[in-house]
Amino acid sequence: MPDDLARNRPGDAVRRKICELQPNPVLRLIDRWRPHSEISNWVSGLKGEQLTARRLKRLRGHGWLTLHAVQWATGTDIDHLAIGPAGVFSINSKRHPGKTVWYGDRAVTVNRAPTRHIAASQSEARKVARVLAAHCGFEVPVRPVISVVHAAKLTVKMANPPVLVLEVDHLDRVLSGLTPTLSADQVSRIYEVARRARTWSG
Repeated sequence: MPDDLARNRPGDAVRRKICELQPNPVLRLIDRWRPHSEISNWVSGLKGEQLTARRLKRLRGHGWLTLHAVQWATGTDIDHLAIGPAGVFSINSKRHPGKTVWYGDRAVTVNRAPTRHIAASQSEARKVARVLAAHCGFEVPVRPVISVVHAAKLTVKMANPPVLVLEVDHLDRVLSGLTPTLSADQVSRIYEVARRARTWSG
């Protein structure tokens, strides 16, 4: 993997996982279209990451920089990092086609089934903040975001939620509308640190 993470495509970590699960390209193609197969589930997630990245791309030219598929030494990855005037955001793409997503009481349910989306997003953001602060030399608050893709309905019952849970189509508008907290120099410095693969390899 190259050291410059700016070269990463959205969903690169998912693509690697799909290839690991099925090395044979012909069988992999068949599995992509087999309902409820493990690979079809990963492909669904890949579509979500691609759509989230497409929406984040709209922030370019407004002082924002983005990274995708930022891999930890453990093999897990951060779907997206958005760095801009309003701060740093670790963004998880969650694709729930045709389902009802509800966020309240510090939890997200999908068709009334509980998930770990909130706890996982908060944990990731805390970890990202620690790593960036250690390498930047100053405190870097990181806010967790969940990008909900293709849900039939999203309801957020909290006035000031600890995790931003947003429909993917609203992602760029909401982030660009937040109060600026970082200077252009800080944005540049954080991005330069974040784009190095070795920053995340410890």
